[in-house]
Amino acid sequence: MLDFIETCSLPLAIVLLVAGFVLLIKGADSFVEGSSSIAKKFHVPSIIIGLTIVAMGTSLPETAVSVTASVGGNNALAVSNAVGSNIFNLMMVIGVCALLTPVAVQRDVVRRDIPFSVLCAILLLVLGYLGNMTLGHLDGALMLVLFAGFILYMIFKALSAKAEGANGEADDVKIMSVPRSLIYIVLGGVGIALGGDVVVKSASNIAVTFGMSQTLVGLTIVSVGTSLPELVTSIVAARKNEIDMALGNAIGSNVFNILMVLGIASAISPIAFLTENIIDIGVLLAFSLLVWLFAATKKRIGKLEGLIMAVLYVAYVVYACIR
Repeated sequence: MLDFIETCSLPLAIVLLVAGFVLLIKGADSFVEGSSSIAKKFHVPSIIIGLTIVAMGTSLPETAVSVTASVGGNNALAVSNAVGSNIFNLMMVIGVCALLTPVAVQRDVVRRDIPFSVLCAILLLVLGYLGNMTLGHLDGALMLVLFAGFILYMIFKALSAKAEGANGEADDVKIMSVPRSLIYIVLGGVGIALGGDVVVKSASNIAVTFGMSQTLVGLTIVSVGTSLPELVTSIVAARKNEIDMALGNAIGSNVFNILMVLGIASAISPIAFLTENIIDIGVLLAFSLLVWLFAATKKRIGKLEGLIMAVLYVAYVVYACIR
């Protein structure tokens, strides 16, 4: 029904791309709000809501785009979108927050979250390279099993912290009636599915028009667009001086993008793994190690580090465009 998007005029494709991003973000918000309300209504602990439903919700745009791209045959868009989103989350989301106000670093982020995100990137590199440059069904299943284990571990840690009297997350969840919550969930799901389809088709149109590769479009336009929820949320939090969890949230989103997003996409349909993907994952690993160093040295990421991160991201985008 939306096949006309791939052949429409460039101005219309750009308008539809923006509209697709709006559908993705609003759909994810609606889905999270409805799901969180139902969970809260049935007395699911707030911290579990924050670690599962809300965390997954911010990765729904990436999931929608990557799954749609995988099913539709635009496989290069799937990997490049996930990797590009991770690089954007790491360097721009955290970097912009640090420019606004120093980002506090919790001990678990340095000892557990960043090392695990690095291992996820290495796993993606190994699976893609050893699998004849393809992420197959078994690779997707393995990533989903690891993702389930990660979620169970986080829930166990959350419940342990709750038992020790630590404050939970998502205490400000708005409780709605069950019918209204279900409407929010359904509308959110429709928005995510439709928005993902529109973004993939319009981005493909733009790529063809300008002679750009699917990988470049995924690394730049699509990855930035699907990472808008994380960026907006972090900027709002920074302005309220509530960014002690900003680094952990960005790192957690990166784990979701690899294990959940690419896990689902490759489990549905094998994903082509390109030479450019290997280079970009290498860049992601280098940036991750840099942020790990920044986080471990002073237990915070300051304005200078934030500026360095933002400049490095811009340099990387320039490199991606001219290579």
